[in-house]
Amino acid sequence: MAAAPGGDFLAACRRQPVERTPVWFMRQAGRSLPEYRALRGSGSILDAIADPAIAAEVTMQPVRRYGVDAAILFSDIVVPVHAIGFGVDVVPGRGPVVAEPFTSSADLARLRDLDPEADLSHVIETVHRVLAELGPTPLIGFAGAPFTVASYLIEGGPSREFTKVKALMRADEGLWHQLMDRLVALSTTFLAAQINAGASAIQLFDSWAGSLSPKEYERFALPATKAIFEAVDGFGVPKILFGVGTGELLSQMATSGADVVGVDWRVPLDEARRRVGEGVALQGNLDPAVLFAPPSVIEEETLAVLDAAGIAPGHIFNLGHGVLPTTDPDRLAQVVDLVHTHGRAGV
Repeated sequence: MAAAPGGDFLAACRRQPVERTPVWFMRQAGRSLPEYRALRGSGSILDAIADPAIAAEVTMQPVRRYGVDAAILFSDIVVPVHAIGFGVDVVPGRGPVVAEPFTSSADLARLRDLDPEADLSHVIETVHRVLAELGPTPLIGFAGAPFTVASYLIEGGPSREFTKVKALMRADEGLWHQLMDRLVALSTTFLAAQINAGASAIQLFDSWAGSLSPKEYERFALPATKAIFEAVDGFGVPKILFGVGTGELLSQMATSGADVVGVDWRVPLDEARRRVGEGVALQGNLDPAVLFAPPSVIEEETLAVLDAAGIAPGHIFNLGHGVLPTTDPDRLAQVVDLVHTHGRAGV
């Protein structure tokens, strides 16, 4: 008899045997789903997140459609800095933008502490609404890692070169670490609020950590990530760390305190296992672009990921990044079926 879906996901996070390889998708709730587009319309994503009825429904949509083994809260990594009035918006087609970017020590005063009851009541209510419907399937809460959040605050929006971020790191390291401390506090409070409301796992997105060299990551980003994981460790929920283009950082990410390291599609899982060692589980790592190929190719590539993961406990199937907006939902359903049929991690 198969274990409950939540049991497989949480067991895999803890590198325990499972009945079948669990699977969920980053950005599984969103623009690729017609039911999401019908519900959301053209308003701001931050407005939708602020409405618990909408946010809870969006969180549940992929669980109903795909039968994934975990839900992830419909939210955004800039919710905490938006909640404290830093002046962040999310522009469709571009991402987070900041009206007045962080430039000096004077801007530290704009990063006040979060008050969960006053600032995050909508998030807490959304979690409660989701849990009322979710049943045994676990809910993943999440936050942005300080380096990635800082990249938006300093650059003023998405960046490819991260010139302003790296200039500040080098020119005023003291200010950089003060900024990291403020963002550690924000992300920790955000995660704690989700866990206290009922989230049974958390993921820290360090999406742009791959822009750093291993030496830079060790000095400027990893300490803040470690601080967050240490702060929430007492809750006893699995902790996942994910970044894009982080193949050269995997061994360092494994020292962060994460129970699971997410791997993008650039590094095969067997090689990722060699780099991180046996102390953490792995999550990943099908290339999201493969979902635009014919079904036969999707099957071949999905099975290749499972083969690379092997049969040792501690693999959660996911994409190597988020679901792309124009992805056919039927292709995601195909992947879920393949993983549940052929996945054998920890059997």
